[in-house]
Amino acid sequence: MATLAQIAESAGVSEATVSRVLNDKPGVSDTARQSVLTALDVLGYERPARLRRRSAGLVGLVVPELENPIFPAFAQVIEDALARRRFTPVLCTQSPGGISEDEYVESLLDHGVAGIIFVSGRHADTTADHERYRGLLERGLPVVFVNGYVEEFDAPFFSTDDREAMVTAISYLAQLGHQKIGLATGPARFVPSQRKREGFIGGLMRTFGYSKAEARKWIEEGLFTVEGGETAALSLIDRGATAVVCASDVMALGAVRGARERGLDVPGDVSVVGFDDSSLMGFLDPPLTTVRQPVQSMGAAAVHALADAIGGQPVPSKEYVFKPELVLRSSTGPAPIRD
Repeated sequence: MATLAQIAESAGVSEATVSRVLNDKPGVSDTARQSVLTALDVLGYERPARLRRRSAGLVGLVVPELENPIFPAFAQVIEDALARRRFTPVLCTQSPGGISEDEYVESLLDHGVAGIIFVSGRHADTTADHERYRGLLERGLPVVFVNGYVEEFDAPFFSTDDREAMVTAISYLAQLGHQKIGLATGPARFVPSQRKREGFIGGLMRTFGYSKAEARKWIEEGLFTVEGGETAALSLIDRGATAVVCASDVMALGAVRGARERGLDVPGDVSVVGFDDSSLMGFLDPPLTTVRQPVQSMGAAAVHALADAIGGQPVPSKEYVFKPELVLRSSTGPAPIRD
């Protein structure tokens, strides 16, 4: 067995801390404890039996399809946070024509999960049947929702401030001289889409003095896909938009593609702003200016709330709204000068 000094040096902690970890004593931070366990692994020694991780139970994590990189990002953060709390995450991903959310929930219940986290699920669809969620809440199962608020649900919600995201994007584009700014958004039945529309309309009214009716004319609804973003953006560009704010990074990819197919330069002729700041957006051509969702803090907060609920602690049934951040890159520039 390695000496305490060897383990302490490898972990970057004191020998006293190593001793407390090896004897499973309190008074050690999670970070320090993990550093010691990692040092044991690196040095090639098996962890003492009492330190081997014991599952605190299964937790279901239901997310939409994984083609949009923002959903794998949420899944990674939430799974990591669950694992650190010794829960075993069960990832359930949906795809067109595949297993439905209801079927996943039924399977999770059959496996005796301790709780479920829903990310951008049917709860975000105002036209969907929410009876399944009501049943889960009535039976007392700890449930947490991410991005999509339902007022009558007795559960915690964690959302990005979609309204603020649009106001921030419009303010920045206005500083660049843009006045004809369009919004390419997803179907209006989704709560995040509704909030983006509200923020966008309010932003145009306050920034340029538009009437509500005038502001609405600069919104084009489409699907949350590359093709949906392209179609919506082209319609806005044809109306004279010099900048397009998109409801997702995936839609923004379509907006850039559409502009180029028209022979337009991004950002010389048209500026494009995305939403999410999903992986690789900084490596596109041009790198995408986008509004970043605080995925790390949202995922950690959602897991914290679920763990408290599973542990019998009171968790306020309210919506926690997280502030987005505008990430400036090269897909936006000054408004073009037109005769």
